[in-house]
This record gives sequence, C-alpha cells and structure tokens, in this order.
Amino acid sequence: MTRHDKAPVALITGASRGIGAATARRLAADGMVVALNSYPDEAMLSAAKHVASEIEQAGGHAAVYPADISDATAVDGLFSRCEQELGTVTALVLNAATTAREPWTEITEASWERITAVNLKGAFLCCRRAFGGTEPPPASGIVTISSVLARVGAPNALHYATTKAGILGFTRSLAQELGERGIRVNCVIPGAIQTEEELEAFPDQEAVRAVVFDKQILRRRGQASDVAGAVSFLLGPDSRFITGQAVCVDGGWASL
Repeated sequence: MTRHDKAPVALITGASRGIGAATARRLAADGMVVALNSYPDEAMLSAAKHVASEIEQAGGHAAVYPADISDATAVDGLFSRCEQELGTVTALVLNAATTAREPWTEITEASWERITAVNLKGAFLCCRRAFGGTEPPPASGIVTISSVLARVGAPNALHYATTKAGILGFTRSLAQELGERGIRVNCVIPGAIQTEEELEAFPDQEAVRAVVFDKQILRRRGQASDVAGAVSFLLGPDSRFITGQAVCVDGGWASL
C-alpha cells in the first residue's frame, strides 16, 4: 500500500464487519483512503482483510491495521504505521466496541473494566493520538458511534449502555475542546441494526423483528449501510457547520 497524499485518510476502528466495514466501504466510495483497524484476532483480521480487498477491487484504496485500541502503545503504533503508509489521518470514526449480555449483579470488575477500556478509553486514546498535536490536519472530523441503548437503556447491558451514554458526553465535550481548531466532532446513534453480530447472537430473526418493530416507527430493519450513510454526511462538506451533535439512525425508536 502506498501513500495517497492528495486524498483524505479515514481511519475506522472496529472495521472488520458490521457498521465498521460498511463505513469503510462508504468512505472509500466517497474518495477517501481508508485505514481499517481490526482487533488483533485471527478471525477479525481475516474479515478486515476481506473488506479491504473488496474496496481495492472496486477501485478504492484501503489497508488493514490490527491493534487493541484500549492499549496506548498499540494505538500509537496503529497511527504511526498508518501515517507512514497512507498519510495523516484527517477523518476518524470511532466504531470499535465490545459488550456482554449479563445481569448487572453478575457483572465482574474485569468485565466492567474491559468494556469501559475499549468503548471509552479507546475512543480517548485514538482522538488524543490523532488530534492531540498543536497543528490539526486539514478538514478534520471525528464521528463517534454510540447506541440507542444510551438513550433508552436495556436489561443485561448496564456496562455497555453506560459506556455508550458516556460517548455522548465525550462527543459534546471534545467538540468544545477542538472547535477552535476547526475540528468537528459528532456522534451517530444506531438503533437495532442487522449485522453479522446480531445474526450470530440472535438466530431467531423473526423474534427479533417482532421486538424491534414494537419499538421502531419505520417498519423495516436497519442496515449497516444506513449508519454508514450518516457517517459519510457528518464527515462530508454538507455538514461543515455541524459539530457537537448526535444523529439517531434508529428508525424512530428513541422518539417514541
């Protein structure tokens, strides 16, 4: 992979599949060079390489960078490799997250710490490494990915919902920190999006559909491409006067 100095570079964390992969495809179609961060696991890395190959075959430019974003040293290495091979990151999509379904009384300290480390600390570490310097990259933008659970809550997801609510505060505060430097920070709040993770966790899709339609206004399942479209808008020129905002892509769930 070679540098493409005239094209903006977007780094998407957790880009192996689902929303992250769809976002990588969309931003590549928008003309960006995309860096796909993958958790350094053989299965996730293989999936990310497959997405990058699809992007290249479609005429785009992509490369894969494995790293655990909850580790500061790994994050520094991730950005250093990306900068050397692709160029300065000007768009950052913070999609990586982990979760577990368990009653709140059964959440261990280790589980709580792992989920907060990836979902919140990881976002902080990536933003600090990308935009913590004195000179911001041109036309810079950050999009965080929260969850409808940050607004409505859910049983068996206290740690996950808490971190996703934290992402909303993170977005608003970071937007104020970076606004003077022209760096915009916005958030996308997905609802029930039909991804590979959902299909694996809930194989009875008819049951899922019934639950989701009881909460949504729109009578169709959300797709990862729906979220990717919102990310594309928030990183594009039509949103150049938008910062510190959260856009719900949830079929109307949170409005009920």
